[in-house]
Amino acid sequence: MSESYDRGLVADFGRWTEFSAGMWAWVFHKFTGWVLVGYLFTHISVLSTSLQGAQVYNSTLSGLESLAIVRLLEVGLLAVAVFHILNGIRLLFVDLGVGLEAQDKSFYASLVLTGVIVVASVPTFLTGAF
Repeated sequence: MSESYDRGLVADFGRWTEFSAGMWAWVFHKFTGWVLVGYLFTHISVLSTSLQGAQVYNSTLSGLESLAIVRLLEVGLLAVAVFHILNGIRLLFVDLGVGLEAQDKSFYASLVLTGVIVVASVPTFLTGAF
């Protein structure tokens, strides 16, 4: 017979404090992946306006670029994409057996590098938004 394991209730928020860096890396990677999939559908819907003509497409892009919230969402998209890429590279190295003993450090490094890239890119995205 196998032993049962009490995993606790879903509402037991104290269990989140037991997560290691590897678990948080997994959670963030899944979350960013789903955000990128959601963005893909949004991107396709905006691009589909080009089927109605260049004027409709250009007016759609102009309208979106004039909204400050869209500019802020683009910064968030950059953060999501950069983290997903860096964590994916980290996972590739882990799968190859490189850096197994430094997984936590490489996860934290990917978070820090994501932050640096996003902060450095904020002026580019927000120029003319406000």
